[in-house]
Order: sequence, then C-alpha cells, then structure tokens
Amino acid sequence: MRRLLKFLHTMGSAGLLGAMAALVVMLGLAPPPTALPGYAAIRGAMGAVATWIFLPALALTLLSGLLAMALNRAYLNAGWAWVKLATGVLMFEGGLVYVQGPMRREAEQSARALAGLADPGLLATALEGERGTLWVLLAVSAANVALGIWRPRILRIPR
Repeated sequence: MRRLLKFLHTMGSAGLLGAMAALVVMLGLAPPPTALPGYAAIRGAMGAVATWIFLPALALTLLSGLLAMALNRAYLNAGWAWVKLATGVLMFEGGLVYVQGPMRREAEQSARALAGLADPGLLATALEGERGTLWVLLAVSAANVALGIWRPRILRIPR
C-alpha cells in the first residue's frame, strides 16, 4: 500500500507540474481577445487542461498524500510532512479558486462570444494575473517536491 500511495503521489505531482507548465505556455501564446477565434480556441484548450489534467492531478496528489500520512505513523512526527500538508491544502484552494474555475469560465465565455451569444468586450484582457498565479503555484509545487525528496528536519514534533 505504501508503494502504491507513493506512486500515485508522484504521478499526481508530475501531472500537476506538467499541467501548470502547459498553462503557462498557452498563456504566453494566447492572442488578445480581439482576435476572437484564436483566443476562444486557446482558452478552450486551457479550460480543458485545467479541468481534465490540472484538477484530477491536484486531487490525486492531495488525497494520496493525506492517505500516506494517515497510514504511515512516521509521517505524523515529521515536520516536513506537515509543511507539505499545509502547502498542499493551499495548492488545492488556490488551484480551484484561481486556476480551474476562472479558466473554465473564460473558456465558456469566449466560446459564447465566438458564437455571438455574449459580448466579446467582457472577455479577460489581463493575462498577467493568471500567469503570476501559475508561477506561484509552480514554485510551491517545486518546494513540495523538494520537501518530499530531501525531507529536512524542520518543525520537529516530539513523540
């Protein structure tokens, strides 16, 4: 069970980092909303990555980490594991609130605008905020990977 959870946690982390990297690249290539067909296409792709790769990978990573902590008593006394848990919960909240939700909404809104059902003027024009959020989440994810690999002695919890 321990190896299975480690495998699932590693696969979830790889998917999560890959999804965020792909989203950063797509944001960099996104045309302005005035080029509506291209903008709607890239936002649709971003919405799909956020929904079908980012969110499941995030959930898999968090759930496998929680199960590993529950099943391995050594993790309960390891400060690095508690730091990973805290940042993992922040990643989940940030991922839902600042990545998955807004990207899905913008994909739907741009598709509606392309179909003539919504005002194209309501589309997001500042992509820098999304890019910044993704870079912060990438940094936190990389820090979590480093904590899992090196397991530093921080926040020693007495038995």
